[in-house]
Amino acid sequence: MPAAGVKMRIKSPRLTENLEKLIMEGVFETMFCLHEKKEQKMLRSKWARWSALFTPQPFEDIKSYFGEKVALYYLWLNWYTLLLIPASAIGVVIFLYGLAFFNTSPLIKEVCDSNVTMCPRCDRVCEPLQLSETCTYAKVSLLFDNEGTVAFAMFMAIWATAFLEFWKRHRAKYVSEWKVYDWSEEEEELILELVNNPNCKVKEFKHSYFQSALVLILFTVMLMVIIGITHALVVFRVMTASWFSIAESDFLQEKAFMFAMLLGAVLHYITIQIMNRVNRWVSLKLCDLEKLNSLAAKERSFTVKMFTFQFFTLFSSLFYVAFFMGRINGHPTNYVRLVGYRLEECHPSGCLTDLFTQMAVIMLLKQTLNNVFEILGPWARSLWRKRTAKRLKRQCGKCYRKSCRNKQGRIEACELCKKRDWLRNYHLGSTDAFSLFNEFLEMVIQFSFTTTFVAAFPLAPLLALMNNIIEIRLDAIKMVRYERRLLPRKTNDIGIWTKVLEAVGVFAVIINGLVIGISSDFIPRLVYRYHYGPCAKGINSTDCMDGYINDTLSVAFMKTNIKDEYMMKTNEYANVTQCSYRDYRNQDYSLTSQFWFVLATRFAFIILFEHVVVVCKFIAAWFVQEKPVKVKNHRLNDKMDRLKSELMGRRHPKSTEV
Repeated sequence: MPAAGVKMRIKSPRLTENLEKLIMEGVFETMFCLHEKKEQKMLRSKWARWSALFTPQPFEDIKSYFGEKVALYYLWLNWYTLLLIPASAIGVVIFLYGLAFFNTSPLIKEVCDSNVTMCPRCDRVCEPLQLSETCTYAKVSLLFDNEGTVAFAMFMAIWATAFLEFWKRHRAKYVSEWKVYDWSEEEEELILELVNNPNCKVKEFKHSYFQSALVLILFTVMLMVIIGITHALVVFRVMTASWFSIAESDFLQEKAFMFAMLLGAVLHYITIQIMNRVNRWVSLKLCDLEKLNSLAAKERSFTVKMFTFQFFTLFSSLFYVAFFMGRINGHPTNYVRLVGYRLEECHPSGCLTDLFTQMAVIMLLKQTLNNVFEILGPWARSLWRKRTAKRLKRQCGKCYRKSCRNKQGRIEACELCKKRDWLRNYHLGSTDAFSLFNEFLEMVIQFSFTTTFVAAFPLAPLLALMNNIIEIRLDAIKMVRYERRLLPRKTNDIGIWTKVLEAVGVFAVIINGLVIGISSDFIPRLVYRYHYGPCAKGINSTDCMDGYINDTLSVAFMKTNIKDEYMMKTNEYANVTQCSYRDYRNQDYSLTSQFWFVLATRFAFIILFEHVVVVCKFIAAWFVQEKPVKVKNHRLNDKMDRLKSELMGRRHPKSTEV
């Protein structure tokens, strides 16, 4: 193991200005681990290269070089990637199922052949449109809003539980082999304090209700700020849609709401990158206010706070699109407005496609750009800093002369070569306590994307799988080649991240149930088929879903006050006397009995779905044992041997007589 710190005196006049600024009176002092050339070269050939993309990872070598904590990260990431393969395969099957039948669906035919005139989606600048103009959008919507997505959402909820339970078994096997199964992080901190100061006093636990209340209030305020940013994004989309609707380009006018949604998703991504730094700073300050007694406790507290802030930053906009967009905007003659603009509505084909678009843009941007910056940043910094080391490299050549060899023939490096080796490591990208935390946070956020809104985006596991295959090698190359060596740390688990993943798994059941029950048209179609459709009424029809689209539309009569509100730009719709909008309302805009029946069915489905899936999760957790039998027997035998040795020691104590 190399020394964890290096202190050296530099007297060379050929140092660059950047390094000279760090020198105080000729003494430069810093602390970091040095890379071992031989082991580093071995890891580069076996693991940290793109040609080893599909080769197994050398976990033993990773553990020996970087320590158990880094090894467990790659062990977890490898396991997560492997279990994404069946999830991705089923997601692709669900997508192909929708692709195979959407052209022959009677719902698509009803939309594409319709002559219904839909009400404008914005005030004054938007015109009524024919429902048939939304034919393509309806086809895309049916790709992700079909019967298969319900089964896939249930599968992914059970998959999340199975993944965690099998991971615990997988982890137990390796930590047992590495002899760290009973290791305790808090005990190691106490040992280190005793080594540094034998007379040190233990930091006792303290609790203050005032401090806890203060932290809770500040934590809630931060969440409200994040939700406020989401409201600002909503206003931006509403205003952008109105601006595009009055643009000179006919193309922008026709696709105004689509471009507004895309721009909103891009702005959301930019907001995520900015809030990442803000969330970290706030989380650290809140941890300082708590005054925890150990680094392990502070790390756990910081992880929970940081993940919660990031989760709300990433998902608050998706919550709005999934559960509020198009449901709080009112109706003709009584639309809800925000800063003078009418709230955006769902497309006539439903809100699920808007949710899919938002998720796809964020996932693709986040994964692609993060990977690009993750590898280009350290590479560029390393390339720039190596220019300093080249000057010292040209000075030295005497270390390989015969006069420098000792009696055994070994070469003793001169001071200049020692400095050069140190500078080579110093010029690599810096690492700190957040280096591995950032990797975990990125993957757990991706896990949240993969499981929570999977009912709206069945291809999410496939995108995650492709990203992780690249992510494993990218992280390996970055750690081995372009960054300073991480300080090896011992551990026997991924820590609080296990609890976070379990919470995400439970949350995914709730969110997917709400997406299917509220956001999708699965329940309204089910109610129509078995209660209001032609088959339920005994009417002869080619399909039980005939007339479903018209059944979901309500009529608004274009009286003078409504026409003034819409203010058509052309005379094409000047003679329109009525238009349709998506809702269950009577002519006086009161809600119909069908609305309440559908709403009650939605809530009944959500309760049934969540209870069934939760029971399946409990069964899966019970069925998969947390520890393999081999590990249990090994630990049992170890305990038996230890107890035998203790008993034998008590029966035959060593004699102290002279």
